[in-house]
Amino acid sequence: MSLLLQLALLFGKLSLLAVGGANATVSEITRQVVTLRHWVTPEQFAQLYAISNAAPGPNVLISTIIGAQMAGIPGAVVATLAMVVPSCALAVVVSMGFERHRDASWRRVVQAALLPITAGLVLAAAIIVARQSDTGWLTVAITLVVAAATFRTKIHPLYLLGGGAALGLLFL
Repeated sequence: MSLLLQLALLFGKLSLLAVGGANATVSEITRQVVTLRHWVTPEQFAQLYAISNAAPGPNVLISTIIGAQMAGIPGAVVATLAMVVPSCALAVVVSMGFERHRDASWRRVVQAALLPITAGLVLAAAIIVARQSDTGWLTVAITLVVAAATFRTKIHPLYLLGGGAALGLLFL
């Protein structure tokens, strides 16, 4: 099977699991591209993920960057389209159904159930990325301090991210 077809199938399937955005699929992307397919090393994945989040644009850029890493510009295009088109089509169909049944009690139940599912998927992605980039106890400590400060203070997350990056540069 060609690499472009593999990228299309992988990111097409993951697109349908991206409840709450592409970051919800990072744990499965990691499993697929690092553990199962060995396309990149854990360190490379952590770097690609960091680049995709530092770049302006949607969080779907992780698929674009992995596609580019594996097959250049054609890989980037195929991976991006595969990650976007199926979920967009599904979103259109679901939103039409939700609009038709806007007063149905099952709709509120479904909407309420999606929040914890999304939160769990994003938390799993955060744990996977932290494990991939772990270089020692100091990195873990910095990660935990920044995560705690994010949840417990009103400091803008970008300041905390910048502070964590500065600490990492100073000590690592």
